Amino acid sequence: MTKFFDKINEMTISRRNFIKASTAAAASLSLVGCGNTLTTTNAGQAANEEGTWITAACWHNCGGRCLNKALVVDGVVVRQKTDDTHPDSPDYPQQRGCARGRSQRQQIFGADRLRYPMKRKNWNPGDGGKRELRGKDEWVRISWEEALDHVAAELKRVKETYGNKAILAKSTGPALNAYGGAMTYWGCTSDGAWPKPQQFMNGGRSRGSNDRLDLRNSKLIVLWGANPVWSSGGNPAYNFKQAKEAGAKFIIVDPLYNDTAQLLADQWIPVRPGTDTALLLGMAHYMITNNLHDQEFLDKYCVGFDAEHMPEGADPKENFKDYVLGTYDGTPKTPEWASEHCGTDPDLIRSFAHEVAVTKPMTFTSSSAAARTSVGEQFCQAFLTVGWMTGNVGKPGASVCSNNRHNTQSYGGPALVKAGGAGGKSPANPVYKEPTFPGPDPFKTDWHGMVIDEAWDAVINGEYTAGVRGKQPCDIRMIWNIGSGNVLNQNTDIMKGIEAFRKVEFVVTSAHFLTATAQYADIVLPATTEWERLGGFLTGNPEMIIFYSQITQPMFEAKDDDWMYAEIGKRLGLDPADFDPLSPEQKLFNMVAGCTVMKEDGSGYEKLVTITAEDIAALGVKGTPQEGRISYQEFKEQGVYQVPRSPGDQYTYIDYQDFIEDPEKNPLGTESGKFQIHSQGLADTINAYGWNTLAPIPKYQYVTEGYEETFANFEKKEKSGYPLQLTTIHYARRSHSTLDNISWLREAFQNRLYIHPADAAARGIAKNDIVKISSRHGQVIRPVYITERIMPGTLTLGQGAWAEVDDETGICKAGATNVLNGGLPTGQGVQAYNTCNVQVEKYDSKLETDYLWPKRIVAAQGGNK
Repeated sequence: MTKFFDKINEMTISRRNFIKASTAAAASLSLVGCGNTLTTTNAGQAANEEGTWITAACWHNCGGRCLNKALVVDGVVVRQKTDDTHPDSPDYPQQRGCARGRSQRQQIFGADRLRYPMKRKNWNPGDGGKRELRGKDEWVRISWEEALDHVAAELKRVKETYGNKAILAKSTGPALNAYGGAMTYWGCTSDGAWPKPQQFMNGGRSRGSNDRLDLRNSKLIVLWGANPVWSSGGNPAYNFKQAKEAGAKFIIVDPLYNDTAQLLADQWIPVRPGTDTALLLGMAHYMITNNLHDQEFLDKYCVGFDAEHMPEGADPKENFKDYVLGTYDGTPKTPEWASEHCGTDPDLIRSFAHEVAVTKPMTFTSSSAAARTSVGEQFCQAFLTVGWMTGNVGKPGASVCSNNRHNTQSYGGPALVKAGGAGGKSPANPVYKEPTFPGPDPFKTDWHGMVIDEAWDAVINGEYTAGVRGKQPCDIRMIWNIGSGNVLNQNTDIMKGIEAFRKVEFVVTSAHFLTATAQYADIVLPATTEWERLGGFLTGNPEMIIFYSQITQPMFEAKDDDWMYAEIGKRLGLDPADFDPLSPEQKLFNMVAGCTVMKEDGSGYEKLVTITAEDIAALGVKGTPQEGRISYQEFKEQGVYQVPRSPGDQYTYIDYQDFIEDPEKNPLGTESGKFQIHSQGLADTINAYGWNTLAPIPKYQYVTEGYEETFANFEKKEKSGYPLQLTTIHYARRSHSTLDNISWLREAFQNRLYIHPADAAARGIAKNDIVKISSRHGQVIRPVYITERIMPGTLTLGQGAWAEVDDETGICKAGATNVLNGGLPTGQGVQAYNTCNVQVEKYDSKLETDYLWPKRIVAAQGGNK
């Protein structure tokens, strides 16, 4: 193994060249379309050696999941490259990787990989031993046999003593389900508050976007709270750039003049976090009072805009138009009224509203960021309503959509190529039978599970909110985190999470590294990455599919999660064949055989892969020969299948076109069959969750840790102890928390707090200072970046940094944003990452740049470093 790592180090990309390439790429959009190679120390040597290019997984949830190839020489990965399978063009672009994907070799073969199973030194079966030492205890190396025996024994003990509801798991897995299941936690994270408004207001049919090539028909594109240059690897920003070159004007709405704005924006509309609804209502007022709304569209395709077009049984006074005009509440939602809340200049609101109203065709698209707020549903209601007021739906170049998130950014319509299912049946969780409360029936009462934002509090205090049933008791004794990622780091309220982890009797996790979740566990099981597994499929944009293969044998003693499930199941007296009957080889084959691709005439799907009897025999699986577009061997070698595109092809998609052409024949899946500006069902559903109230039409209400709560007295404008608003954004150096341990990425993209010069000067903060950011929930320290690119009174910090909490001070020196974000349940279980009130002050102690920090290399007792 030592020679293996020596060989990697000899042929590694130089860190300095990586930094140069990465930062240059960020400045020129190369992050969404890098060249095929980076400078390498021994590039000539590697090129002259015989080796094999193998398609590697780039599986992180950053949107693109682009083509990533590894050159393997004598079992060692010596280089990486990206898509060169066909010439690049705007119509048929390559699926190029970014700096994150380029760094995966450093991740997979990192010196900080967990090497063997470990247990906490002061852990004892049964009571957990010295639980207060979780997070700072020493580690002891143990065998897989001992580790699995401990996990199975603890699982059995907790079940028999307290029942399955005493086990808390984000993902239960087949073995745990077969053993009776567990209490789970759920909620809206990436989607923010969009799911329920989509369901009730437009029938949940889609996110409403047209095809990417149709973007070039738009005269105006509004990107609301979107920064695809950072948040969506792959081609989304490149696709938007093609629309700009075709003549589209871009308006970016965001508290931060972000990198996408630098690339695309003709105009920036700053808005305070959590106040987007006020801005939209001010726009609506201008449009209505100047008769710029599309009344004909609203009359024909919508219900609830005015008193004459209300749903049956609804109060006519509860219509959107009269609310905006202040007919009954006496408060017209003028641009001046809106500005007091959202901070956008009234004249800018008017000009923005005018341009949105009169420009046709127009694409009005939002990410989920503005909906990751307290009562974010009100933003979704307002965004859709103002969009529909323009009539830009169901026509070329025109759409009102919320798909501007991750891999769906810039793409609309059905997937043109899809993988098949793995097959087999996995048992359902007997404890938690439905994916979310309340499901299709808002007053259903026989459900279980707790919302993510309340999970840690529920562990500590023994109760959780169960919608119409009110508070329910719980008694969590064990946290199961096999195959569930870095949950302690990525859920809100890390400080309370640490307290919860230290309270329960047993914590088990699987991990690749000593993440925050692993640090506070009792037993840690080293897991394989996708590079060490048999293979699988990745879908990024809907026009391509990636078929990746195994790159290397499992590192050290790492095992995959399915193996862990099976071995734990055996120790519980279960037969793995009952809950996971298929081999990995058979599952992968089933997915390959089930791949389908849209027919060239757009009429339906056909088989993608040709599979021969010889292929089946060589793979040692069960199957039937079939004919497709590409042979199995070619597909495996190429590693990607992408559907060629060209303007006017049969894949062009205009969303809602059928509904607009004939609404009677093609009704939406809403109560009325039309767009629901007024939806009592939506309001009833959100109210049934038990945390907030929501009106059936878009209304602006003050929210927990919103702008108005930066004041002790909003009417008198007396500021509180937390006068600034923090947004926690997707950041270029990592995908959520994944890849944050890569030193090259840490140096290329330093994790600094963005602050406006006026806010810095008021606090005596200067360039290169270290600052302490404090909220009601915790404290972090970070270097500061003073810039006019951010709106006064607002701050931003990239989410996903690996928490480094000092037990003595309670301060996280890494700047993990969920130390600052509290567990504040809202709406349909939305994690309100972007409504967070903070204070900032200069921090006098020094903080070493984090790319120089030592890696978390575990030297467990009984093991070798």
